[in-house]
Amino acid sequence: MNLKIKTLKKTSNELRIEVEGAGHTVCNLVQKRLLEDVSVDLAGYSVPHPMSSSSVIYVRTKGDVKPEKALREAVAKARALNKEFGRELEKALKKS
Repeated sequence: MNLKIKTLKKTSNELRIEVEGAGHTVCNLVQKRLLEDVSVDLAGYSVPHPMSSSSVIYVRTKGDVKPEKALREAVAKARALNKEFGRELEKALKKS
């Protein structure tokens, strides 16, 4: 997977990025991890055109928490989940 990320909007509590090469799977995973964060006021994503390989991820935070920090933490949680899934899958496949 070859991803390219471009910042579309950045303020003290809002961040909108375009992710080229990521579809619903990656964006939905990141959105769900963002929404688990109590400092996140709003998180979502959109795929502007069905024929496009680009998605837009949006996050708005509360208080003094920077949206970049919330996004980094959400991605770290997603990575950890992916590793855990991989380990459990390997265990399950060895038993079969």
